[in-house]
Amino acid sequence: MTGHDVRLEQEHDHAAVREVHARAFGHPDRVPGLVDDLRTARAPLPPLSLVATVDDSEGDRVVGHVMLSGCRLDAPERLVAVYALSPLGVLPEFQRSGIGTALIGHALSAADAQGIPLVFLEGASGYYGARGFDDAERLGFRPPTLRYPPGAYQVARLSAYEDWMHGTLVYSDVFWAHDCVGLRGERLRALQRAGGR
Repeated sequence: MTGHDVRLEQEHDHAAVREVHARAFGHPDRVPGLVDDLRTARAPLPPLSLVATVDDSEGDRVVGHVMLSGCRLDAPERLVAVYALSPLGVLPEFQRSGIGTALIGHALSAADAQGIPLVFLEGASGYYGARGFDDAERLGFRPPTLRYPPGAYQVARLSAYEDWMHGTLVYSDVFWAHDCVGLRGERLRALQRAGGR
């Protein structure tokens, strides 16, 4: 595969980003709609949106996207502005080529440079654990829902993190409006049958 670059998302990338998430998540509207709304949502931090591109016959082609969205940590001392890394998507034909890892690395570096202490996500521990994230519940952070699969609630502690920063993650309203927090319906029932929460 040819090399890829990571850069800030531009307005002319929006349609390509929609395609990335529609194909990566197998649904034409749910995650693309979440991204559209997160770009303009009121939040404690401005969103950070990055794309991965490759050179093809038509120029730079967007093949991956990651978004950091402002949320809050409800800590005993005070509310703390933090990021949620969601969503992360790569076109199926470019998966397993290091693009997701590059997007995560750039996103965490950008958050760290802004002095953001914590980045949370819901995802596969085997994948994200190798990319700077730890089990958030094991570290004392309460999840925003009881519908997370075991081990899916994860956090990256960055340079500005301090020991008193613990508590409950509070997602912005947009995540709830799109029902993009935890599992629901048959996926949750399947987890419960398998012995999860």
